[in-house]
Amino acid sequence: MITKNLLALLALKKVPNLGDSSIKKLIHTVGSAEGVITEKPSNLLKIDGIGTTKIKDLYNPEHQKAAENELKFVVDNNIKYWTYDQAAYPEKLKHCIDGPVVLFGSGNIDLEHKKIISIVGTRKVTRYGVQFCEELIEALTPINPVIVSGFAYGVDITAHRAAVKNNLQTIGCLAHGLNQIYPKAHKKYVAEIEENGGFFTDFWSTDTFDRKNFLGRNRIIAGLSEATVVIESADKGGSLVTADIASSYNRDVFAVPGRANDILSKGCNMLIKTQRAHMLTSAADLVYMLNWDVETKEHQVVQKKLFIELEGDEKKIYSYLNDSGKELLDVIALHCDMPTFKVASTLLNMELKGVVKPLPGKLFEAV
Repeated sequence: MITKNLLALLALKKVPNLGDSSIKKLIHTVGSAEGVITEKPSNLLKIDGIGTTKIKDLYNPEHQKAAENELKFVVDNNIKYWTYDQAAYPEKLKHCIDGPVVLFGSGNIDLEHKKIISIVGTRKVTRYGVQFCEELIEALTPINPVIVSGFAYGVDITAHRAAVKNNLQTIGCLAHGLNQIYPKAHKKYVAEIEENGGFFTDFWSTDTFDRKNFLGRNRIIAGLSEATVVIESADKGGSLVTADIASSYNRDVFAVPGRANDILSKGCNMLIKTQRAHMLTSAADLVYMLNWDVETKEHQVVQKKLFIELEGDEKKIYSYLNDSGKELLDVIALHCDMPTFKVASTLLNMELKGVVKPLPGKLFEAV
């Protein structure tokens, strides 16, 4: 049902220099969105943080016309919408000071009593990044989380597709109106994502794709979830901005570590080094750090999946043991180009994980 309140909110959104946090402040003081539009400027200027720059264009009748046109688009295209004061508005976004006063959506989104994580990263994702993202989401499947991302190339679309593959809800946050899709190459994924979740945006049908919209899109990605995961990022980029926004909302941030000289690991390594993110090496890290209350059966399923995954050094050693049958530390160390003590430590960890049979004590006598 279209309300006068919604029309007034949209009209306020068209006022230049008047952002979501200022709109909320005005409404909180005056009492309603309609009341703000009809209130005397002198009274509005008494509100802390509201100056002439913010309200000088408030009474322009063109804003009302623009709001009416957008409402017609919403009705004609069965667009879903949520205002920030509604009970059905996403719970996590309610606690973000700059959360959208009006959120538009499509698809079959259901966030009630759901665990929600956002996954972001570089558009130039490597094969390792794709594999990690896919395995992370598969391992989390028993917990049935909602996967949020930005529907862009690289890590974003990998996360959406992995969620769909594992029958999880996924939400794409867009930097434009719902009457278009960017990038166009991802149009083929729209139907399956809407079937398994959908799309959110606070941009209008008149807002075309523009890079300056990314900041607005990223705040929704960060605000919707309990935690943001960064999988591969250069030392600058939108993923790091999203991580910073998540931190400003007091949400947990996780980053996947990489080699020191890998360009697409620099951002993640920096987040970890500067203690702006938890290091993420498996889904178990998320479950533990977020203190998710996972039922025993589900937790065991996640752990079983995680513990059979080997790190790079473990894969080298395990492959060599299978291929050669030689178990002498110095031979293994030479073959894997690793220090002997590192081989011994790694083998012990593998034994504890049950990957290899108990190893004879003589292997470690020289260490």
